[in-house]
Amino acid sequence: MSGTDLLARHFEEQRPRLRAVAQRMLGSSAEADDAVQDTWLRLTRTDTDAIDNLPGWLTTTVGRVCLDRLRSGSARHEEPAGVAGDEPPAEAVGGRDPEQEALLAESVGRALEVVLTTLGPTERLIFVLHDMFAVSFDEIAPVVDRSAAAVRQIASRARRRVQSRSADPQTDPARQRRVVEAFLAASREGRFDDLVSLLDPYVVLRGDATAARMGGSAEVRGAAGVAGFFNGRAQGALPAFVDAMPGAVVVVGGRTSLAISFTVTDRIIGIEVVADPDQLRELDLVVDGEAAG
Repeated sequence: MSGTDLLARHFEEQRPRLRAVAQRMLGSSAEADDAVQDTWLRLTRTDTDAIDNLPGWLTTTVGRVCLDRLRSGSARHEEPAGVAGDEPPAEAVGGRDPEQEALLAESVGRALEVVLTTLGPTERLIFVLHDMFAVSFDEIAPVVDRSAAAVRQIASRARRRVQSRSADPQTDPARQRRVVEAFLAASREGRFDDLVSLLDPYVVLRGDATAARMGGSAEVRGAAGVAGFFNGRAQGALPAFVDAMPGAVVVVGGRTSLAISFTVTDRIIGIEVVADPDQLRELDLVVDGEAAG
């Protein structure tokens, strides 16, 4: 098999995921297909030997393509960095026939799709990539030309807006909290099979450098690996909201030493562990007293 054929095969393996990202960003099946094709063309013009993580590169690239389309399609300019959360709503892109509406309702949920159109292009991209596909803030930052800290803040604002307006069960904070509480309980009690059942098969666990030095891990992929990492742990974890995401904190000597946030759709698709003191101070942490009690 030639190098081009092998690259094409790898791309086709990622096509459903790329199309799902584009569908959520653009709200049109035809637009999504065009964005995926543009992503393939960019890949063929890139030195693939320099790509360490092809799925990650493709996901962020299709996001960048969609962002460019939203910006040009809405005929408006982005606000300066730092005020993206106040962007006016972007116009919906592309018309829809009944078939497209049915597909969109099945994959996203009609209520959530409507809410996504109220987000500005940058907010929408960050929300879709991080909260729906568990792409890290560090990976998103260069796509939107922001720092990782700024991307986290924009994500938090977008998340609150979506949760306050959406009736889609996948973005219902109460349901997400129940999933996380069940995960923490299974972790404390060492119920490995239950942990696996609550995790997406392609879940990604990421920890910062400080967490890794404390005995954590910089990255673990896959339900079995993540379940094994958490099995028997979380003994001192208190349920909390981390930047409006369901999560947990570990408090030692009256100070938060660890914050864990979970990205939840039908199951948990992403977990982020923050232990760096400077980053912890920037997080909006609210201990869930009801669940803790």
